[in-house]
Amino acid sequence: MRVCSLAPAATATVVALGADPDLVGVTHNATVDVDAPAVGGWLNPDYDRLDALDPDVVLTGDPLQRDVRDELRERGHAVHHHEPSRLDDVLAGFAARGEAVGRAEAGEELAAAGRERVAAVEAAVADAERPRVYCEEWDDPPMAAGNWVPDAVRVAGGEHLLVPPGERSREVERAAVEAADPDHVVAHYCGRGGRGERSTPDFEARGWAVDADVHVLDDALLNQPSPALLDGIESLAERLHPDRFA
Repeated sequence: MRVCSLAPAATATVVALGADPDLVGVTHNATVDVDAPAVGGWLNPDYDRLDALDPDVVLTGDPLQRDVRDELRERGHAVHHHEPSRLDDVLAGFAARGEAVGRAEAGEELAAAGRERVAAVEAAVADAERPRVYCEEWDDPPMAAGNWVPDAVRVAGGEHLLVPPGERSREVERAAVEAADPDHVVAHYCGRGGRGERSTPDFEARGWAVDADVHVLDDALLNQPSPALLDGIESLAERLHPDRFA
């Protein structure tokens, strides 16, 4: 199949499925290396260039790409759009993406392997005390992570704060974070990859009274509904419960 992926998570999933040779186009936001030309950004693709690639299927995801999805369908493209909001949705999406790109068996295997990894982490921390965890997806303004991140924290043996599972990430005030009194802060700022001087929250500069262990993760490990999220869950569990993963 000729596959064009306009979502970084979809591109990473296609690679994990072993279907990357089928990619004929991606966005310049892709977080994995693939041998396919870029067709613009994930929110502003070059539709004429994409038309010229003549893909059999175009992959999109996230509510922010609904307009892109609709424009593609109006232009006659077959689009597979997947909007996960919980961890179970992410895992089920591996199978759905696999079927969409002609790799149904690989998709089922990837989903099953993901569930096994989740179960293994859950078993390792099942009887551990659960620390309180504030996950910050963005710093200006401060945004508490939602969607599947609360599920990821639960699996990793923590108590997620401020945003219920499945709800969108939201802006938070200093008073709310201070009142939540987190034991751990996890910074996973979109687009920064866990690198650079602005990757770590500067609570002192903000005037926030937060006394917690701070961890910086590559944003793809928690923000991206791809197999990278399994790596993120394992990495988070190691930080919350280092004694269980020595």
